[in-house]
Amino acid sequence: MSSASPALRLHEGDTVHRRFTPFVSDFSYRIFMLEVDIDRLPDAREQCRLFGIDEGALFSFQTDEHGAQGEQSLRGWAEERLLEAGIDASSLRLKLITFPRHLFYKFAPISVWIAEDEDARPAGVIYEVRNTFGERHVYVAAADGGWSRHAADKVFHVSPFFDVSGKYEFSLQRDETTLRLGVSTVSEGGVKHMATLSTKAAAATDSALIRKAVSMPFSTLGVTLAIHWEALKLWLKGANYHPKPHQAQRKVSVATASGRLSEETHQ
Repeated sequence: MSSASPALRLHEGDTVHRRFTPFVSDFSYRIFMLEVDIDRLPDAREQCRLFGIDEGALFSFQTDEHGAQGEQSLRGWAEERLLEAGIDASSLRLKLITFPRHLFYKFAPISVWIAEDEDARPAGVIYEVRNTFGERHVYVAAADGGWSRHAADKVFHVSPFFDVSGKYEFSLQRDETTLRLGVSTVSEGGVKHMATLSTKAAAATDSALIRKAVSMPFSTLGVTLAIHWEALKLWLKGANYHPKPHQAQRKVSVATASGRLSEETHQ
């Protein structure tokens, strides 16, 4: 595999959430994420003195917070997941775009794994989705290199203001410098909620990390604060509250381009 692209890059952009029922409500905020080449973590560490791998730093990436959470290599876990969607990733680059750990704290509502060919075209994608209760669900799908669209049953509790029903429809575009992701919650024939993520990649340098620490001092903690603040506003507006159910046994869902949903269940 070629290693021409940097092992570590920064992504800055915004996320927008819009609720359509029973009333319209939307919010947006700026975000800052990291892109790491999981096969070149030592190189990523060497790029910036203020960035750490499995160690304390201004910003860091902890390998046991993703994939098999320390019980298996990141590549081994990702290859197994992608194979469930029919993707042989053994010769593909694996990039992970996620929120960094900022000093002592990290919460990543979504982390996006991209399996790309030598031309940086996506062949497969893994979405690691987490809720504020410490739970995780993984969605995996084949990608076609351009705009990729796929769907999967919703089986994971994310927001207390939506029940666990319907399906997710994903729309993904990834090129050398841009990531665009849309996730729609569809139920009873209509879109109930839509979330979008749009970022641009830039060089990872110590000066860039310092600028992010100054201009976005709550870059990761702010995501958690924003989630709870918006939840409070929805509750005050009268949105129905759904207590968190027990997490489903299925921990991995295979999304399909046609919308025909996989019935496979993984422990």
